[in-house]
Parts: sequence; C-alpha cells; structure tokens
Amino acid sequence: MNRLASATSPYLLQHADNPVDWWPWCDEAFAEAKRRDVPVLVSVGYAACHWCHVMAHESFEDEAVGKLLNDGFVAIKVDREERPDVDAVYMTATQAMTGQGGWPMTVFATPDGTPFFCGTYFPKPNFVRLLESVGTAWREQREAVLQQGAAVVEAIGGAQAVGGPTAPLTADLLDDAAAQLAREHDRTNGGFGGAPKFPPHLNLLFLLRHHQRTGSAESLEIARHTAEAMARGGIHDQLAGGFARYSVDEHWTVPHFEKMLYDNALLLRVYTHLWRLTGDPLARRVARDTARFLADELHRPGEGFASALDADTEGVEGLTYAWTPAQLVEVLGEEDGRWAADLFAVTESGSFEHGTSVLRLARDVDDADPAVRGRWRDVVGRLLAARDTRPQPARDDKVVAAWNGLAVTALAEFVRLVETLGTGAGGDEADANLLEGVTIVADGALRETAEHLARVHLVDGRLRRVSRDGVVGAPVGVLEDYGCVAEAFCAMHQLTGEGRWLELAGGLLDTALARFAAPDGGFYDTADDAEQLVTRPADPTDNATPSGRSAIAAALVTYAALSGETRYREAAEAALATVAPIVARHARFTGYAAAAGEALLSGPFEIAVATDDPAGDPLVAAAYRHAPPGAVLVAGRPDQPGVPLLADRPMRDGRPTAYVCRGFVCQRPVTTVDDLLAQL
Repeated sequence: MNRLASATSPYLLQHADNPVDWWPWCDEAFAEAKRRDVPVLVSVGYAACHWCHVMAHESFEDEAVGKLLNDGFVAIKVDREERPDVDAVYMTATQAMTGQGGWPMTVFATPDGTPFFCGTYFPKPNFVRLLESVGTAWREQREAVLQQGAAVVEAIGGAQAVGGPTAPLTADLLDDAAAQLAREHDRTNGGFGGAPKFPPHLNLLFLLRHHQRTGSAESLEIARHTAEAMARGGIHDQLAGGFARYSVDEHWTVPHFEKMLYDNALLLRVYTHLWRLTGDPLARRVARDTARFLADELHRPGEGFASALDADTEGVEGLTYAWTPAQLVEVLGEEDGRWAADLFAVTESGSFEHGTSVLRLARDVDDADPAVRGRWRDVVGRLLAARDTRPQPARDDKVVAAWNGLAVTALAEFVRLVETLGTGAGGDEADANLLEGVTIVADGALRETAEHLARVHLVDGRLRRVSRDGVVGAPVGVLEDYGCVAEAFCAMHQLTGEGRWLELAGGLLDTALARFAAPDGGFYDTADDAEQLVTRPADPTDNATPSGRSAIAAALVTYAALSGETRYREAAEAALATVAPIVARHARFTGYAAAAGEALLSGPFEIAVATDDPAGDPLVAAAYRHAPPGAVLVAGRPDQPGVPLLADRPMRDGRPTAYVCRGFVCQRPVTTVDDLLAQL
C-alpha cells in the first residue's frame, strides 16, 4: 500500500501512484521493517530534481522493480527540502562511503535507521542487481552488514561533531579568505572551479563586504566579473529573469534548468548590493528582473514563495527555454529574428541539444543607445509571450521557512534601495516605469510572505519547516529556519519601523540559543527536543544556502545591533569562532560566515534617523546608499514603541536628525547629509 497520497510534499505526491509500497518518514515505517526483519530503503530527493525524475520513471514506476522492493524492503520516500536533518545525516553517510553525494540519494539502512550502503542515481539494471545483492547480504551476511553500519555511524558522527578547535574571526583571517578566493577565481569565465559551476552568491556577498571594509579593488572586481558573466550566460533567464540552479559547463552557457528560490533570493542580494555600491546598470537590471521573477513566478498570493520550478517540462529538460534561429524568425519576423539570433547567440549548430540554443546575452544592451534598448525590450516581450504558449515546467509550491526568510531579506534590501535611489537612477523612462512596477509588486509579496511566516509557520512559539496551500506541515524547523527567518524579521523591522518584527526575531533567537546551542559556542542543526536520528547533525559549512550556524550568527549580529543587547553579539562571536578554522582552510565553503564576520569587524554600524518622512528623507537615502558592511538602519518618528534605535533620539530643532553608532559607541547627532557621510 502506497501511503503518500495524503502527503503535503509535492515530491512525495509525485510518487503516490508508484507500484512501490512507499512510506513517508515515520516511526511506523521502521517498526514495520523490524517486524518483518527486512532492511530499509531510504530514497531522498526533491520535486525539481531531474535525475530523481529519471530514476522514478526507470525504476519506481516499474511493476517488477516495485515487487522486488515490496517483497524485500520497507521503502521510505523523503523530501530533502522538508526534512533537511534526515538528508544531512544520510548525505554525510553517502559522502563518507562514496566520496561524493547528490540526489536522488539511495540509502539502505537497518530497521533502527543505521545506514550500511549508500549511493545516488542507479540505472534500472544496476538498481535491480543492487536490490538483489543487498537482500542476499541481509539474509546471509547479517553480521558484516551490521558492522558496516556501525562503522558508517562512527564516521558520520565524527564528521558532524561539535567541540573542535575555535579561533577569533579576525581581520587577518578574513583578508586571507579573500585572497584564497582571488587565487581560485576563474579569471576567464568568472566564478570558482570548473563544471558543473554553481552561482557563488555567498562568496560574492562576502567579497562585496570585504571590499567595503578594506577598499580592495580585487574583491570588488571578482564580484563584478562573476556577476556580469552569470547575467550574460544561459544560467540567467534572458526573457523572464531569474537564475537556474547551476551551469553544466564552466562558461555559464547551458544550465540545469531548475530554478530554486534560495538561489534567486541570494543572487538578488548580490546584484542589489553591487548596484548600490557601483551604480552599475547591468546590476540594476538584473536585480530588478530577479525581483520580478520572484514576485511573478514563485510568489503564491496570500502565502509565501514556492520552492522551485522544475528542471523538466513534460519529461524533457529545457523544452520551455531553448530556441532555434528558425523559431526566432517565426516569432519575430526575418529582420528582428536575425537580430535576436545575433544578440542571444542562437546558432544553427546550437549550444544545447538537437540544434537548439539557450539564450545568452552576447551583446551589451545596458550601455547601448535608447533605440537599441527599446528594440531589445520589444524583442524580449514578444519572445516571452511566445514562450508562455509552450508547455511550462511544474512548480513545487510548498513554502520553506528558511528560503522564504532569504527572499524576504533580499526583497526588503531591494525595495529599500529603490526607495533611496529613485526609479530613474541608471535607466531611461521605460526602465524607470518597469522598476517602479516591479518594486510595488515585490514589496507586496515580501510583506505577505513575512506575515505568512509569522502567522502560519510560528506554532506555539516554534517554527515549522514547511507549509502548503496555507496549511502548515508537521516537520519542525531546523537551525537554518530560525536563522533565516529571524534575519528576515530584522529586515522587516528596518523596512517598516514596526516593533513587532524585532520582537518576533528576538523570540526565534532566544529559542535557538535555548534549544540548538552546543557547549563550544556552536550550534546543532536540530533542536534538543527534536526527533533523534542516528547522529545529531551540526554542519558548519555554507553550500547552496547558508549553514544553520552562519544563518543564526548573521541574525544574532543584526539583532544585537538593532536591540542594543550585547549578549546576542557575544553569542554570534562564539558561533563564528567555531567556523574560523574552516574559513582559514576552505573559504569557498564559509562565505556567509565570512560575511557575518565582516559585519562584526565593521561594527556593525547602527544608524537611526529621526524623521517624519522615512521613505523620502535625504538622510535615510544617504545612510542606506553608503551603509558600511552589515549596518542596520531604522528611520521614523522618535520614541516609537518597540524600536530601540529611535528611543530618546529626538529631531534637533525640528529637523530630521541622524544618529550613528558603531559597536554600541555613538557619535554626535547630525542633520545634514555631508555630516552623515563623514561619519560613515
């Protein structure tokens, strides 16, 4: 009996009609395996995963494979996005056994959950042989299987251990981390490493902050070069905005077409701050279009942001997105079709499969004359309208707390920047009108999402990981949920000037300190009262998203600056000290921790502007435009309830007044932009 029909996870629902007797992750499944004395298959994936679909079609939809599984195993299907704790434990085991990881993840375990054989994707013939071999080993070599499992658990326990060396996250260490990234930077194509190449958003956020603190031209150039290369590549949707999860080549040309919420939220922050620091028109455009993608394609009205768009359309990767020269001519006519083929590098031989091409931006449009920009916008609009008539990829519409927190923070920073720079900064009238429209929609989406997180995901003071269709799911929040949502609530406090957001953030951080903290100053990824797995995960490294430890440290830094309570800063310093030895050796995998470290070294600055016009005051605009790394900024009337930075800070002689503090030490109040900039 397949038990997935009532699941909230779109990924589990994709498997609800399989001939496999799937169980969701639950105690009853392991009890059934113990009763039957059979091993457990734990199959982990997610809804937008291409190779998960392939393995499902080849094996899990096959009647003969289903019979093999049902006769010899208890099969458990896990959505890694709903249960990142389960995924983390078994991914560590998979990497320990095979030297690599990925999804789908295929784990064989004992009835107590101990993994003894791990892998990823298996073609159907290999998977059938594997099922037969594991079944035979379980029946005839049980002692060896149990010994193997014990060895794996010991290995993953050590890999996820807390209590290792600690060190202050100093300026010298962060300078060395930036130098590491400079050495590893792909000076030809941008980014780091070879194929497949993932957007290094966390490292770019660190490098932008490092540039602000040190004036390093190299850090800024690495960030600018990589951002431009990605924006011009096929990994960036040249028509609708947004970024795919990674490029299969080192040139950013051909993407793996799934689009993840977390990538786009973090890249929105990168392009927003690159625009803020440099005024670069490409960064402005990409920030705008990424915000538009989030608001138009992923936001669920009245709720939050969906998790992802699928890599496949009707089982074919790239079906929605790829073009031939003839197709461009069919939509645009002969002259515009040839012009678009040259602009987007669409050739007869193709850059993708079967003579099709992924659109890339082969010519500059951001600095082109108005006539060229106008023609480009017209072509993009017509191509997008035609593309919208094609079959579209499926959307995983569950709302993940941590990723929605990332989106709220990114959109709040984008909206604040547009408010301070104005819509006309860096573009023509058409660009300004589009930017204004996108900003209005994005602002509404971020506020709805923040309200949804506060209203639906907070249950009895504790976070839940996911919701769908307005109904919260059972999986409890992990550390990254608490960190990312707390940081988002801090961003809402700064954007709105409302005290309730700061209060909500403080409650989440207090829970994290009480339930997730480790004795060495670090944090576990699961709460002390959460389900006990074969080991308690505590991964300190940043990957596609900030680690729970980096996310909570960043939120603690921001909350301490907004609230004036030093114990939260001390907790952040202790947490970052547990990551510092890793920063020294592996800078590419500690980008968000390093970014939080830059904020601490900078102060961070605490900026309050007492004003009757927080949206339009020139002091507010100057403060945000020139804010140092990790600075917090609150503007509004003095002594607003729940806003510590505005307490006892009056307007001087009835004029808007800025108060600048750094590390809880304040400078004299100022009433002019020039005096404020001198303090910043």
